[in-house]
Amino acid sequence: MFALDPRLEQDTLHMGDFPLCRLLLMNDASYPWFILVPRREEVSELFQLDAADQRSLWRETLLLAELLKDTFKADKMNVATLGNVVSQLHMHVIVRRRNDAAWPAPVWGRQPAQPYTAEQVREVRAKLRLVLDPEDFRFAPEAA
Repeated sequence: MFALDPRLEQDTLHMGDFPLCRLLLMNDASYPWFILVPRREEVSELFQLDAADQRSLWRETLLLAELLKDTFKADKMNVATLGNVVSQLHMHVIVRRRNDAAWPAPVWGRQPAQPYTAEQVREVRAKLRLVLDPEDFRFAPEAA
C-alpha cells in the first residue's frame, strides 16, 4: 500500500492525484515548487517502475511542467529527481524566474521556507483548476 514519506508529508500540501502520481506543493511560497510522487510501494529509482509506469510518470511530468510554465510565467522549469534525503521516488517540478530569490542557483537551502498562507494556497489551487483536466486529475479536498 502506498504511503508518503513523512518528510514529504511534513513539508508539502496535497493538491490531488494524477492517474499515477500524487501532486504535492512544497510549502514554500518563494517558488511555485511542485512534487510528483508515484503511488507505488518501495520505489526509489525511475528504473524500478515498470515500463507503463515510467511512461505515465514522464507524461504527467511533462504535462505538469508545460502547464506550470505558462500558468506561472516561468523563465525556466527545473525538473529533477534527487533522493539523497528522501529516498522515495519523487519528481521536483519547479517554476523558476530570473527575479526569484535563488536565481540562477538551485532552490535548495538558499533561504528559509516561507510557508503559504491559506489565501495563497487557494490562489494556487484556482490556477491549477483552470489548467488541469478533471479527466486526468482529481483534486484533494481543501484543508479546513
